[in-house]
Amino acid sequence: MKKLRWAMEGEFWELDQSTPKSLEGSARAVPGNPNPLGISRGTRLSRPKQIDFMQRFMATPFLPSFSAGTLQLQRVLPLQFSGDWFATLLGQFNVLEFVSSLKQGELSKSRCLHALRDKSLYALGFCSELLFTDDDTLLLSYDSYGHNNTSRKKAVFRHKFPNHNFTLEALWPGLFVDKCGNYWDVPFSMAADLASVASDSGPSYHLTMHHNSGLPTQFEGDENSSAVPASLLPGFSLKNAVAYKKNVDIWRSKAQKLKMVQPYDIFLSSPHVSASGIIGAAMSASIGDNSVRSPVENDSDGSTGFHLHAADIKSSFSADIFGSVAFTAQHGNFQRLFSDLTRFHARLDFPSGSKFLSGATRLAQDYFNSQQPSLETVQAVCPKVFFSVQQQIAGPFSFRVDSGVVIDLKNRDIRAHDSVFAIEYALQVLGSAKAVAWYAPKHQEFMIELRFFES
Repeated sequence: MKKLRWAMEGEFWELDQSTPKSLEGSARAVPGNPNPLGISRGTRLSRPKQIDFMQRFMATPFLPSFSAGTLQLQRVLPLQFSGDWFATLLGQFNVLEFVSSLKQGELSKSRCLHALRDKSLYALGFCSELLFTDDDTLLLSYDSYGHNNTSRKKAVFRHKFPNHNFTLEALWPGLFVDKCGNYWDVPFSMAADLASVASDSGPSYHLTMHHNSGLPTQFEGDENSSAVPASLLPGFSLKNAVAYKKNVDIWRSKAQKLKMVQPYDIFLSSPHVSASGIIGAAMSASIGDNSVRSPVENDSDGSTGFHLHAADIKSSFSADIFGSVAFTAQHGNFQRLFSDLTRFHARLDFPSGSKFLSGATRLAQDYFNSQQPSLETVQAVCPKVFFSVQQQIAGPFSFRVDSGVVIDLKNRDIRAHDSVFAIEYALQVLGSAKAVAWYAPKHQEFMIELRFFES
């Protein structure tokens, strides 16, 4: 499953995460902090292309988004220079700030016009995508924000090899988000990434080089007590991971589908029960201030692993194994108007195999010695738990909840974590695409976007 691969890579790779904080609609995860299940994804259009699609084919003149008390409306002006060169102008208007300015005095036409001239209400982004060949693309973007007179620049080059994907990316500043939902600006961030093409089963590997320059600051001056994630500090890092994936069908329906009725989503058209798993190893080498901490050594749950740190030359090397198992059950073919899709997905992640093996060894020793295991020992073998539930509402509409689960044995507490609630509208004519309106209560973010080829 694509989500399994992306979620596990999130332990070691800085994957994009949907967010309305920026015009491009995404931020990268801080190394070592995996994304919540609901907002990690693979194949996607750029944000301007998503808005352009909705304007053209879904009768959406403006696309709303919400973030921490700010409601924005966005609209795109497409500029098609040729079949291989596509550009867009994306405009954003801050609705709540505009309404707030009108409340400060007597409402009149002249006051409305004066308020509309306030440049702090607007943000403007230019994005250009150039297709050199069928395998080579270049994306350049420049975003300007009126409320704080700042700008963001981005350049991305992608090349498709027969069995690999290569990406070279530079951002100044780069927007990152940590596991607590805090956003960070890195003055300059550059990454080169080579990954094997995803497959349902079999081996895969991933290699990336990453360079940060300048001291990170909190996004737009946010104030909280969080320390700067060490992996965002200036320095150079090289990461490599190899993994083996296996999918197994426990049961798959052989009943015939409705004739002459296309499923709302071809990837959700087969009732089944399946399991999948991945096991792999990862290595990380860092030089610079970012070497103080590595994703494998200082995982949020205190994971261990092989680690060397040379403080004199500001360098470190880390290695560990990781694994994940997932279970999926689906009822319905997603063809009928009602009660034709119920889907459940659960995933158990073991980001540090050394921590798990150490805890399992201590549990075995306590068992053979007839001793009561400590809560810390049991906690060490507990995986990170994620689940997703999807239920058809009517026709192409469905409701979905994605969430992590925190298991705290010390405080005897089990609770949902980083929940995401979404309404999905399947775009039947495209085979497997959907418009998703999601809300994340923890981050207080709402967004509408297009997603493709997700199951």
